[in-house]
Amino acid sequence: MQTWTLVSICVLLGVVTRWGVSLNSYSGAGKPPMFGDYEAQRHWQEVTSNLPLHEWYVNTTDNDLNYWGLDYPPLTAYHSWICAYIAKIINPEWVELHRSRGYESPAHKLFMRATVLVADLFIYIPAVVLYCLYLTDGSSKKKVSTMFCFLLYPGLTLIDYGHFQYNGVSLGFFLWGAVALGLGWDSLGSMAFCLALNYKQMELYHALPFFCYLLGKCIKLGLIGRGLFLLVRIAVTVLVTFALCWLPFLSDPDQALQVVRRIFPVARGLFEDKVANAWCSLNVLIKIRSILSINVLIPFPLCSMLPLFLKDGLLVPYIVTSLAFLFFSIYLLSALEHCSEEELRLGAYHKLLFCLPKMDLFYISTAAMAGLSIVSVVLVPPPHLPDLFPVLVSTTSFLHFLGTFIYFNIVQFSGSPSRRNQKKNN
Repeated sequence: MQTWTLVSICVLLGVVTRWGVSLNSYSGAGKPPMFGDYEAQRHWQEVTSNLPLHEWYVNTTDNDLNYWGLDYPPLTAYHSWICAYIAKIINPEWVELHRSRGYESPAHKLFMRATVLVADLFIYIPAVVLYCLYLTDGSSKKKVSTMFCFLLYPGLTLIDYGHFQYNGVSLGFFLWGAVALGLGWDSLGSMAFCLALNYKQMELYHALPFFCYLLGKCIKLGLIGRGLFLLVRIAVTVLVTFALCWLPFLSDPDQALQVVRRIFPVARGLFEDKVANAWCSLNVLIKIRSILSINVLIPFPLCSMLPLFLKDGLLVPYIVTSLAFLFFSIYLLSALEHCSEEELRLGAYHKLLFCLPKMDLFYISTAAMAGLSIVSVVLVPPPHLPDLFPVLVSTTSFLHFLGTFIYFNIVQFSGSPSRRNQKKNN
């Protein structure tokens, strides 16, 4: 009972934090003619509710793709249509064709914010609760601390409830997939991840781990017997899920190809100089875009968000959510201080960090983040280096991501402690 009380408090705090952030400004507020992501989501509702389905991804007189044209997979379009259906009942002016372009009002802002919260309550938050309770090790307090870190993570909260997006939907489906795989429900996990892919193409970042895990399980079971049956079952699940998501577009191959071209606009270029950590960091020294072709550059992007939050007027929510997240992170890491290197799966690689204990690394990272946040707000960059602070933020973030990437690959290929202990006992 105590565990569920803590879970309830955790979820309630996550909801309150989200709604508190939503009271602030959003992307492109009062900034015509293009406004921002808030207007993009509203415009997609306008398009899906007023135009026939075969025009959703096509440039027409009623659907100018240069003005926030729909460029997410079909499940996002269906979600926009559902939101628009409700919006029409409340106030048809919110999604009126052409006339609603750039529409802004307190009531509409309340509606849009509510759609994000409802999506999280139905998809993301339940997945987080199940994942933390059933797929994480340790005591109840440790599980709840992990849950706090999930639900108070500033990046997701600020982007979805400040800037304005629906990332919680795709990440929620991804987590449902992870939970299902962890519980041994491989077909259900495959279906959930397919839904994530069909909501936002960014979930391709998670596709390789899912694919390798499922393929490895099939091989382990034997590709002649049970493994082959599992492989066929997963393949059928994936094909059926994709077919159902894309069914309205499959009657015309050209229409389906147009949707693919909108989702993956390789021809127009996928990258800009100031929106990706690896891209931006390397671009300081080497102007990669002038050297390599678009096809070569496709694997590069990772995002940094502080400059975006400053642009959207989300400095206060950024500080508050970051501090809350750090508080619970420190609580969680303090518990890990009592673990051995073997339990943390550091093994021999702990020697590489012998001069910097785990908590010291965390505090150094926190200090760097705080310092960059302060100078970005307080100081004015030199006239000849107008992008100095965004580049520093991006480079620092890139180094963190790179370090994390290397560390977890070392952990992954070094083998689990439990298996090594089993071998020793045998």
